[in-house]
Amino acid sequence: MPLILEIVTPEARVLSDTVETVVVPTVQGEIGILPGHIPLLTRMESGELRVTKGSRTMHLAVGSGFVQVEGDLVSVLVEHALREEQIDESAAEQAMARAQEALKNRDTLEPTEVDRLESLFQFSVAQLGVKRRRR
Repeated sequence: MPLILEIVTPEARVLSDTVETVVVPTVQGEIGILPGHIPLLTRMESGELRVTKGSRTMHLAVGSGFVQVEGDLVSVLVEHALREEQIDESAAEQAMARAQEALKNRDTLEPTEVDRLESLFQFSVAQLGVKRRRR
């Protein structure tokens, strides 16, 4: 019995498919989800999300958000999500550098702006990790 995986960002539905396994980066470490998993609602942090279907594994860079498991439905609600082939390494490096530079003046920034920049930095790091993992 497969899992039904839904990955949604504020902009779009990134993925909707039946899969065999999902590994998500949570604030307490990675969690592997298989069919029959217990109900779960937890926070996710930026990182690599892995999806297995047949002999193929798909790698996605995801921003922070939440994952909910109810029955065999896995709902991933995140700020950002990009498949490995969609990641532009140069753009991620530039975004990371801009966020890092802006955070040097964090004392003059509003707390919401600091949170946004930190989230952008972490998502950029996640993108680079996914893109460079095979090197």
